[in-house]
Amino acid sequence: MKDLSPKQGDLEHIETASRDEIASVQLQRMKWSLRHAYDNVPFYKRAFDEAGVHPDDLTSLADLAKFPFTVKQDLRDHYPFGLFAVPREQIARIHASSGTTGQPTVVGYTKNDLEMWNDVVARSLRASGLRSGDVLHNAYGYGLFTGGLGIHGGAEKLGLTVVPVSGGMTQRQVRLIEDFQADGMTVTPSYALSILDEYAKQGRDPRESPLKVGIFGAEPWTNAMRKEIEDAFDMHAVDIYGLSEVIGPGVANECVETKDGLHIWEDHFYPEIIDPETGEVLPDGELGELVFTSLTKEAFPIIRYRTRDLTRLLPGTARSMRRMEKVTGRSDDMIILRGVNVFPTQIEEQLMDVPALAPHFQIELSRPDRMDLMTVHVELAEGLSADARDAAAKSLSGKVKSNVGISVKVNVTEPGQVARSEGKAVRIVDNRPKES
Repeated sequence: MKDLSPKQGDLEHIETASRDEIASVQLQRMKWSLRHAYDNVPFYKRAFDEAGVHPDDLTSLADLAKFPFTVKQDLRDHYPFGLFAVPREQIARIHASSGTTGQPTVVGYTKNDLEMWNDVVARSLRASGLRSGDVLHNAYGYGLFTGGLGIHGGAEKLGLTVVPVSGGMTQRQVRLIEDFQADGMTVTPSYALSILDEYAKQGRDPRESPLKVGIFGAEPWTNAMRKEIEDAFDMHAVDIYGLSEVIGPGVANECVETKDGLHIWEDHFYPEIIDPETGEVLPDGELGELVFTSLTKEAFPIIRYRTRDLTRLLPGTARSMRRMEKVTGRSDDMIILRGVNVFPTQIEEQLMDVPALAPHFQIELSRPDRMDLMTVHVELAEGLSADARDAAAKSLSGKVKSNVGISVKVNVTEPGQVARSEGKAVRIVDNRPKES
């Protein structure tokens, strides 16, 4: 793999500033953000007043713990524009969730917000190893989803040549990567596997592709999958993190020279880790739920937003700003099976350790009798005969039992039978009867 480490002078001053300087910037901006939310969003004024706190009560960063949380339901309850802090006429762009699981959540951006978003995405892409003049194949979905357009603006800011291919039409994805000689690819990790499958179908060697780096986000993925993708493409694979409620992609990113967790751009987004049950703020290094407060957003300030993502905060390495460990799962994606807490990434980790199986999987939950049953649907690796199926199933179920602590049924299918994703993978299908 090519060395993509930054050269002297590549970085912004704030990326290598002292912790004292970063904290000073954060405190100044946090005071503004709390006041901006309180003065311009009735929801926040009411929430702060009910909690008995006022923006003037913030005299240190630790004082943020006095303020109430914001949760996704608050966005749904104030659909569409009830949490905006500027008049609708000042909104330059609107994004929204699909609303497939209920009322959509809507976020907005002023022109200044879009400029800031471009800045942090450009910073993320540079941390990934891309430089002005490189070609970026952007396979995140365009439209109301923040991924495609969010990456696009930051890529242009960095001076990249952007190929706005979006998701789907996997045959064309491979052709354009090759024909346009893409240096980098932005895509969900699960869809990267589909692109890898397509290389095999076309008889192309992915290790001969022009790609130097893949930038993967929008769903949890393991270091085992990183190794699989890096080995298959002979390229770097780095993690990008974001969510629309906070800004979109570009809240945090791994640095290609270390790949040791995602540096949070703390000059714009203030992180906390809390106990998901009690809401208590946990010290750096402890595992818990990630919470964000925006420091510079005008249209849609967000105060102590509970992301439901589980991770821990760690000291900076390649940058001064703190890192978040790769997300291990979401508190709302956690499966409780016969008293054991299980995350899809734990199943993925064991799957990647069985060479006879392809890296595609889906978890099905059912209740054939009084007990819940987990079935892991996986595929036999290309080129193996059906005779290998039983041994592969036994190997995976044994690894899950030994390392995760649960018994699962493993269904090994022919290659191509597990549902593919052109965006976020659907990892869990819950067919258990609904409680009446």
